[in-house]
Amino acid sequence: MTIAVSPSTPVTSAPGTVDRAPALILRAEGAALLAACVTAYGATGGSWWLFAALFLAPDLFMLGYAVNARLGAALYNLGHTTVVPLAMILAGWSLGAGLATSLGLIWLGHIGFDRLMGYGLKYPDGFQQTHLG
Repeated sequence: MTIAVSPSTPVTSAPGTVDRAPALILRAEGAALLAACVTAYGATGGSWWLFAALFLAPDLFMLGYAVNARLGAALYNLGHTTVVPLAMILAGWSLGAGLATSLGLIWLGHIGFDRLMGYGLKYPDGFQQTHLG
């Protein structure tokens, strides 16, 4: 597929690939999400030891790939969508449950970090097939 940036500069990229400005914007959004979560976590007075210990915990959702790609993608996506940790943060905040708020912020920060690094939600075709191309 050829995309013309300007009449004299064709750019070739594979269908479904996110590159150039959109890729930079998506990574910047990931960085902003990570920064917001780290800032909010610091403001809540949560333990930085807990943050460090659990920051990579959402990657345990990859264990589904040990069974097959379909289950792996489904579990990975469950652990890497912003909806669940956002709900946890809101519930924890509204109920005064500091641990739930902290866990949600760590989880959401991890998702921001993954997006910053270019890791996206997975398709069942395989681990490398993501919504980021």
